Amino acid sequence: MGKEQNFNFGSALVGAAVATATTLIISAKPRDPTFHIICIELNSFKLNFPLLDTELTLTVHVTNPNIVPIHYSETEMSIFYAGSLLGSAPVQAGSQPARSCQMLRLQARLSGLELAHNVKKFLSDVARREMVLDSKVDIRGVAKLLWWEHKFKVHVDSHVIVDPVFLDVIDQENDSHLEVFATDE
Repeated sequence: MGKEQNFNFGSALVGAAVATATTLIISAKPRDPTFHIICIELNSFKLNFPLLDTELTLTVHVTNPNIVPIHYSETEMSIFYAGSLLGSAPVQAGSQPARSCQMLRLQARLSGLELAHNVKKFLSDVARREMVLDSKVDIRGVAKLLWWEHKFKVHVDSHVIVDPVFLDVIDQENDSHLEVFATDE
């Protein structure tokens, strides 16, 4: 009536190898890192007659969801207010382990002159206690696992609403896009 089925060890081994390879490919697919501004601290005001320049510290929570560590070069984050470049924050070169989170503390300098160009809007924002800041940064680096090394670029756009009186972060949207290069760029 029925044939006796024998266990085929070779087929089982091929099936396990395919399942393992599929799992590795799915988990190895590069994923966008995430960035969230945790807090903004006022460091100082510097008189740049007739205006005041401001120095701030931005604490940023960064998550690397990938299975490989990354190494990145130094760059600079640009900070905008009402479409005008308000200041910048240097990002030091560094690295981050695979599937990890870390806090970056970025020292930002904001120009009082640029803020003066938008004084009406700024005073209105202070009265409403909501100020919208935008920032952009491109981070270039290398992801390396054994002999596998690929260059990448992450572009991050942030839209942050802060209380200009107490510098509390009220809301934010962060959009990051990872681009992995197959060849040297």
